[in-house]
Amino acid sequence: MKRSLTYTFKCAVILLLTCNAAFAQVTLPAIFGDNMVLQRGIHVPVYGWAIAGEKVQVDFMGKTYSVTTSADGKWLVKLGKYKAGGPYEMHVKGSTTDFTYKNILIGEVWLASGQSNMEFGIQSEKHGADAISKATDNLIHVFYVPMALSLQPLYDIAKQAADSPNGKWLVCSPDVMANPKFAWHGITAVGYYFAQQIRKTTNAPVGLIGSYRGGTPAQAWITEDGLKESPAFTKYVDIHQKLVDNYDKAKAAYPQRMAIYQDSMKTWYTEVNNPYIEAVKKWEADAAQAKAANQPVPPRPQPSRRAPIYPTDPLGGYGSPTICYNGVIAPLAGYGIKGVIWYQGESNGDNLADAVEYKDLFPRMINNWRSKWGQGNFPFLFVQLPNFRQPAMTPSEGSWAWVREAQQKTLALPKTGMAVITDAGEFQDIHPTNKLVPGNRLALVARHDIYGEKVVSSGPVYKSMKVDGDKIIISFNEINKGLVAANLVGDDVVNADGQELKGFGIAGVDHVFVWAKAVIKGNTVVVSRDVIPNPQAVRYNWADNPPGNLYNKDGLPANPFRTDDWPAIIK
Repeated sequence: MKRSLTYTFKCAVILLLTCNAAFAQVTLPAIFGDNMVLQRGIHVPVYGWAIAGEKVQVDFMGKTYSVTTSADGKWLVKLGKYKAGGPYEMHVKGSTTDFTYKNILIGEVWLASGQSNMEFGIQSEKHGADAISKATDNLIHVFYVPMALSLQPLYDIAKQAADSPNGKWLVCSPDVMANPKFAWHGITAVGYYFAQQIRKTTNAPVGLIGSYRGGTPAQAWITEDGLKESPAFTKYVDIHQKLVDNYDKAKAAYPQRMAIYQDSMKTWYTEVNNPYIEAVKKWEADAAQAKAANQPVPPRPQPSRRAPIYPTDPLGGYGSPTICYNGVIAPLAGYGIKGVIWYQGESNGDNLADAVEYKDLFPRMINNWRSKWGQGNFPFLFVQLPNFRQPAMTPSEGSWAWVREAQQKTLALPKTGMAVITDAGEFQDIHPTNKLVPGNRLALVARHDIYGEKVVSSGPVYKSMKVDGDKIIISFNEINKGLVAANLVGDDVVNADGQELKGFGIAGVDHVFVWAKAVIKGNTVVVSRDVIPNPQAVRYNWADNPPGNLYNKDGLPANPFRTDDWPAIIK
C-alpha cells in the first residue's frame, strides 16, 4: 500500500521548515538543558542540529569536543566516561551560537514509561502528601515529556510555556512536586519512589524522565519498522498506513464531526442526561423508603440511550500503532540513560486474543527501543499487572493472567526484570493509589540485578512439577528463607504460617481447573483435590483478581504460573 503522497509531502515540508529554523544556529533537543542529569559510566552522547558543515564545539569538564555538522544538519559528539558528581557546566558554541547549560549532574538516568499506572501522579498517591513535604533531595532531578501524538517520529519536544513544569529539567523540591501545572497530578509516583531508592543505593544523583500516557497499548509505543519485523503485527502496520493515507481527509472533516458531536451532546444532556439525573434522585428516595419499609427496592433507572461517541482524532487517538513512540519517545532516543522502568499492559489485557499476543508484542517493543537508542541492551524493568476486577470465582479465568505470563516470558530477554504486585491492586479501581509497592519492588529488582546489592528482589518462582499419585508437587526458585502463607495488611506483609494456601487450581485430563488444596511441605507446595484422582496440571493466581497468598519469608509474593502449556481458548 502506498503512503499518502500529500501527507508525506506535508510532513517533509514541516520537517524542512522546522529544521531550517533550527539549523540557522546550533540547537540541541529539549532533553538537554539546565539541571539535566547525564548518565555516568558511558561515553555521554551530546547531539543536535545546525547548518550543514557548521563546526560545533562542546566544552565539558575541562575538555573540548569538536564536530562538523553532516549534510542532513545533524551532529553528534561522545564525551568522556564520568563518575557521579556535579554540579557542572557545559558550553556549546557554533559560528553564531554561544550558550551554557548550568547545574548539570552526573549520575543515574532512568526513563519511566507506560500507561496510566505509571502516569499516576505523586499528588494523588496514597502517601503523596508526606512524600511531597519531604521531597528535599536536590540530587533528584525530574523531566516530564509533554504528551504529543504523531504518525511520524518527531525530532524534538514542542516548546513549552515559560511557567510550565513540562519539557524541562527540574530540581526536586516540595514546590516542584506539588506544582499543579504538571500533567495528571504531578510527576510519576512509581517513578519517584523508584528514584528515591536508587539514590539511597547508589549515593549518586538520579535523573528521572517521565514519558507516559494512560489508556495506551504496547503497539502505540513501537515504531513502524519495529512492527514490520514480525508478520504477526501486519494488522497494526495496516492500521497505521490507513491513518497516514486518510489523514488529510480525516483532518478536513474533523471540525464538522466535532461540531456535530457537540450539538449531539447538547441534545443528549437535554433529552437524556438531565431527566436521568432527576430519575436517579427520585429512585434514591424511593429506594430509601422501600428499605425502611422492608420492601423490595425498585430497579435503578438507566439512561434512555448512550451518550454520543467522541469523534476519533485524525491521528487515530492514543491507542493507534506507533503514535506514542513517535510523539514522546523518539525525541528522547539516543539520550544517555541507565535504563527504563515500565508499567503497562492493562490495555492489552482487554480481551484474551490481545492478552495472548502480548508475549510477542512486548519483547518486540523492548528490542525496538534498544535498537533505536543505540546503547546496547540497557536494563528494562517492568511491573507485572496487579490484581483487579471482581475476586476470582474459578482458578482459571479472565485475560490478565495471560498478560502476566507474557510479562514473565519477557524475562528471557537480557537485562530485564519484573516486580510482582498481584497483592497490591484494588478490585474496584484499575489505578491502585498505593504506588510505594510497585516503586519499591521495582527498585529491589534494580538494586539486585543492576547494582549488585545483596537484597532479595523476587518472590517464589515456579521451577518444576512432579505428579505423585493424586497429588502434584511444585518446586520453586527464589525461595530464600523459605515459603510461607501470608496476608498483605496495609503496606506490611504479616507472616501467617499455618494458614491455608489460596489461589491454587488443579486439573485432570479434561483440562478443567477446580480449586485445590495446597499446603507447604518444606520448600515445595503439595497440591491436590479429591475429585481429581489423576491430576495433570496446576495453575496459581491465574485470574484477573486472584486470591493467592504464597510468599517467601522475605515478604515477596510468588509469581503467578501454570504448569501446563495448553493453549488459551479464544472465542
